Amino acid sequence: MASPRGNRRASVPLQHAAAALLLALSCCCCCARSDPSSPNHPKVPAVIVFGDSTVDTGNNNAIGTILKSDFPPYGRDMAGGANPTGRFCNGRLPPDFISEALGLPPLVPAYLDPAYGIQDFAHGVCFASAGTGLDNKTAGVLSVIPLWKEVEYFKEYKRRLRRHVGRASARRIVSDALYVVSIGTNDFLENYFLLVTGRFAEFTVGAFEDFLVAQAEWFLGEIHTLGARRVTFAGLSPIGCLPLERTLNALRGGCFEEYNQVARDYNAKVLDMLRRVMAARPRLKVAYIDVYKNMLDLITNPSTLGLENVEEGCCATGKVEMSYLCNDKSPHTCGDADKYFFWDSFHPTQKVNQFFAKKTLDLCYQELL
Repeated sequence: MASPRGNRRASVPLQHAAAALLLALSCCCCCARSDPSSPNHPKVPAVIVFGDSTVDTGNNNAIGTILKSDFPPYGRDMAGGANPTGRFCNGRLPPDFISEALGLPPLVPAYLDPAYGIQDFAHGVCFASAGTGLDNKTAGVLSVIPLWKEVEYFKEYKRRLRRHVGRASARRIVSDALYVVSIGTNDFLENYFLLVTGRFAEFTVGAFEDFLVAQAEWFLGEIHTLGARRVTFAGLSPIGCLPLERTLNALRGGCFEEYNQVARDYNAKVLDMLRRVMAARPRLKVAYIDVYKNMLDLITNPSTLGLENVEEGCCATGKVEMSYLCNDKSPHTCGDADKYFFWDSFHPTQKVNQFFAKKTLDLCYQELL
């Protein structure tokens, strides 16, 4: 039988080993919390969103405009049950899916939504406004938030963020965030081609494209100066293939090819501008999202996503309805939105938004993250 003294000698190395192991584990845990490359420290601390209804998560609910979607059947397929949040969709938008995929909350909150505060916005925030555009006059058509005001809200957000997390942490969140920008469609369909602002008399369509691209360049310069470093910028979709435009083109049938050509011309100019901006601002990375190709691929080959209707929206007749015309009184709204590309006559379904979000993320991992 071993002596008590012998037991004490044997236990000393074990005690030291246990203490060393605990110290090592403690150090590892501390390093994991402070190391930005560790899984516990998100590579992207926040998703910050600018633009129009394609990414507006509810800001228009809080302003005096008729362009709203905070009522049924909007939001009917949200996870957890029907919830019309002000998103122009039956569910979530691309920034929501992007946020969730990056390990952040599954919904990006609207900056003007009183249900959220700076503790929420520290992980993601949306300044977008349905109906807005690169041209200030576009926002005036339906009294929505102009792009310059979105930038002002961003400045205010930065001040609030500094007070909430401190200057250094706020700077890191702003510089490491992923910025999602989707804007431009309304400048043509709600402004120039609708003949309501006078821009059609002031500019040829080519000159108007140049004007919008210059506005986009100004915007990117502004947010870069304010700290943005990683930005996704969406080009125009084939806007002549939206259900509303197909309806207006009913005499000829199909997509309105003249509008699609404008979208292609504008997108080419945007690409040239982005190359120029990144050359002049080496710390700014911008990934161009080819929405035109992504959308056209699905319209041409709908079965790849299990779609059955790419010409009409699910809501009401799907030909002209959006906002208040897309309501729960219509007997024609479809039962399964997952079979449709469009939710209303202008906006994609949640299923298509998730597809677009994946395309965006794939590009982000290649070029930004």
